[in-house]
Amino acid sequence: MPWDARGPGGAEGASAARLRAQKQCRKSSFAFYQAVRDLLPVWLLEDMRASEAFHWDERGRAAAYSPSEALLYALVHDHRAYAHHLLAACPRRALALPGAGFRCCAAPGPHVALAVRYDRVGVLRRILRAVRDLPADERARLLDRRGCGRVEGGGTALHLACELARPECLFLLLGHGASPGLRDAGGLTPLQLLLRQLGRDSGAGEALRQRRLLLLDLLVLYAPADARLARGELLGDRPRWRRLLGEDKFQWLAGLAPPSLFVRAMQVLVAAISPGRFPEALEELPLPPFLQPLDLTGKG
Repeated sequence: MPWDARGPGGAEGASAARLRAQKQCRKSSFAFYQAVRDLLPVWLLEDMRASEAFHWDERGRAAAYSPSEALLYALVHDHRAYAHHLLAACPRRALALPGAGFRCCAAPGPHVALAVRYDRVGVLRRILRAVRDLPADERARLLDRRGCGRVEGGGTALHLACELARPECLFLLLGHGASPGLRDAGGLTPLQLLLRQLGRDSGAGEALRQRRLLLLDLLVLYAPADARLARGELLGDRPRWRRLLGEDKFQWLAGLAPPSLFVRAMQVLVAAISPGRFPEALEELPLPPFLQPLDLTGKG
């Protein structure tokens, strides 16, 4: 090995070269960020991604963005065409775990939760279309991913949809097989979390309250057995919950009466729709009015 590669001069030269490379990575990264934000053409973004180094990987080497990392940018900036391209061209790589610089823990890829957080219903639909073609265990890991306990409260995408009142996202997730019985870091299922949100919304607007009630209807359709988990909380303050939910819904959620024939029929109906045909199969069904406003089968 030459002396300048081992001695002080060689070390200083290597350090200076590394600093220059890091500076160039930051410039390239910002340029890519701007390009996705400005919704530039897909071919140009992929050309940039293939030819530039944007960040330092876990081994301390300059690296390009993976399809998974590019999809995160597309989700944040709502670049639907780019997200759709990545999911069509390399779905498994697009939904893989991103590099350490893009996550806070080793939880599975955060793309489903990020689509819910930013309310990207159209892209979420494409993600779920790609997910349903994966093996069952891989599909379950992505749909039922528990977020970081420190940053995301250990909740799933269903918890997030309930917290942020995203009924379209919740319906898509449930229809594709996400598990409504999982608990977050605080020990709450999505249904229990939603009831707490409803209980705190006394000063919220009517539109938000109606969205939360729609979320409740959806959860009960897909998780009728979990309704009994609400019994203790509802019975603890009957007048308030009667006022919030209405008498009929309060009675059967609290376990004081069976659900109506309509609710039971809808539970059977949604259970008969295979995740492989969701949400396309909804177009063939006479949906009740409370589900018709949901934008699930459009082109978003």
